[in-house]
This record gives sequence, C-alpha cells and structure tokens, in this order.
Amino acid sequence: MSSKTPLSMGWFCPTIGDTSAFGDASKAFPQSMDHFERVAMAAENAGFDYILVPVSAHCWDAWVAASFVVSRTKKLKALVAMKPGFIHPVAQAKMISTFDQLSQGRIYMNLIAGLSEKDAVAEGQFASKEARYEQLEEEVVLIKRLLSEEQVQFSGKYYHVDQPTIIPKTVQKPFPPFFLGGGSEQAAEISARHSAVHLFWGDYPERIGEQIKEMRARAAKYGRENELRFAMRLQIVCRETEDEAWKAAHDLVSGADGWKDQVKDISANMNSVANQRQQELSKTVGSKMTPHLWTGITEVRPGAGVAVVGNPQQVAAQLREFIEVGCSGFCLSGYPHHEEAERFGRLVMPLLMR
Repeated sequence: MSSKTPLSMGWFCPTIGDTSAFGDASKAFPQSMDHFERVAMAAENAGFDYILVPVSAHCWDAWVAASFVVSRTKKLKALVAMKPGFIHPVAQAKMISTFDQLSQGRIYMNLIAGLSEKDAVAEGQFASKEARYEQLEEEVVLIKRLLSEEQVQFSGKYYHVDQPTIIPKTVQKPFPPFFLGGGSEQAAEISARHSAVHLFWGDYPERIGEQIKEMRARAAKYGRENELRFAMRLQIVCRETEDEAWKAAHDLVSGADGWKDQVKDISANMNSVANQRQQELSKTVGSKMTPHLWTGITEVRPGAGVAVVGNPQQVAAQLREFIEVGCSGFCLSGYPHHEEAERFGRLVMPLLMR
C-alpha cells in the first residue's frame, strides 16, 4: 500500500436482514434499527471508515436508515446507494448537501442501476438497464453541478432545470465522493468519468489487476488517471484458527437449500454482468478459487458473495494480494455483521494497517 494512498475500509449495513446461519431461521437477526445501530457501532469501533447502506426491493429505505446510523455514531460515514429515476436530482442534491452539513462531511454516494429487471419493472422503471445507466449518468452530472456551481442551467434527455437554489452548501468540496460498482462496459465508462472509487466484486487478484489497468486507461481518456481509486467488495469469514473459519463458513450455508433456490430465481431475473460473474465463479470446483477465496456465499446471496476465509494472518494476506494489484480499499461484509465486524477489527485490522 502506498504511503500516499491510505487504505479506506468500509463495512455493510444489513438492511436486508442478517443471520449467523442461512438454513436456520432461529439464528436470524431481523431488520430493526436496534440491529442496524449494533452493526454500525461495531464497525466504527473496529476502525472502519464508512458503512454501505444498500437499496433494493427487500432493503429498508437507504436514506432513512443512513440518517439513523450516522446519528448514532461519531465518525462513521454512510455510503448511501442511489438508483436512477427515484429522486429528482434537485431534491437529491439538497438531500446530499443537508446530510453532509448535518453530519459534518459523513456521506458518500454509491451509484447503482439495480440488479434485478423484475424489481425495476415492479417499481415502475420500464426502461432497459442501458437506459437506466444513461439516466444515472445524467443525474450524476447534474447533481455534481448543483452541488458545486451557482445558477445552474441544464437541459438533458431526462432533466431540465433553470437555476434552482441548493442550500446548504456541502462540507466536502466540491461535493461528496461518488462510488460505482459494476461489471458492464457502460458501468466502467461512467465510473471512469465520474467516480472517486470503483468497486470491484470478488474475483481472482490477477484478474482484478488487469481490470484496474483497463480502468486506469479509461480514466486517462478523461484526464482522471490519478483521481480514480479502486476497492474490493468482499465477504469475510475470520476465526482464530483456519479450521474454525472453515467450519463457520460451511455452517453459514449448510441446510440452506431454500435460499439457494431463491437465489437461482433472483439471478435469472438479473441483467447484471457483475452478478453473472459471481454466479460463474460459484461453479468453481470445491467452491475454492484460491486456498482462502471461497464462493459458497454466492449460492445463498445474490450480488457480491465471494468470501475471504481463514485465520487473521491468512485473511490479511489474501486482502494484501488485492492491494498489491492496485486496490486502496475494501467494502466488506460478514455474518452476522456486528460479530464479524468486531472480530475483523480485533484480529485483522491491526495486521492490515501495518
């Protein structure tokens, strides 16, 4: 890790629900503000910089949950997911600036087009994913201008504004950072033009290294080769010993056939290159991509499911492989999230931050 690029660490807020065993309903942690606070406090105490607050059909509202979480912590930032077409950019800009002011600079934005075509239609979005990404880009361009300029006039394909007033001004200048994670060509181009951080989902370190080179070349076309940073979205299963870690990993997904059937159905309705890659990796023989990269969670969870499994030294070593190919941050998850965050902070964070 370069001394000029400090490692940025994020954790996940399970507004979709939490568990210590997907196959055992008695071990679930239902969605509740008490649990979200428990996870956020564990993440902050563990030394994480931010917490990802997701948005999907089965998640609680990201803006409300993020506001609650930030109000209950002292330093933790909220990485709030936003989908195109849900909130008008003028309203979204005021929400971002207000959140940024009230929290004194504790908000980031995570750009997503949405994984599920079925959910998009259910929520009234009938446009193709390509069109949603196009709208997302227009929103980002407009929101950035609204947050950093005065008397903005804008006429695009989706939005038209004529000098709206955006108050208060943001603490973070010129605006809070934008993250984007996606595996498609279109997502890569938008990220190269507009993101502060491009989030990769779990894959082989050498493949991530190649993708980082490609993304830097894309960013260079826009004069941003030194602005774009890279992070990994990964699951964590860490225990004091390797045997304990693998037992915990297998216990997490054992007996979860119902979940596996649901994930197959959900994935069938997803037009997501990143999710398709996760499903492709799930077919790895024995579920092991490397001695400590495991695909088991991809079978019970749509989205980013590749996990790092092992004892503290093994987990830290596997994460360092991603740092060596160009990553300067991680956005991590682990089940249940409050316990895994505490364990990671105690066992792995000191090794990783050396």
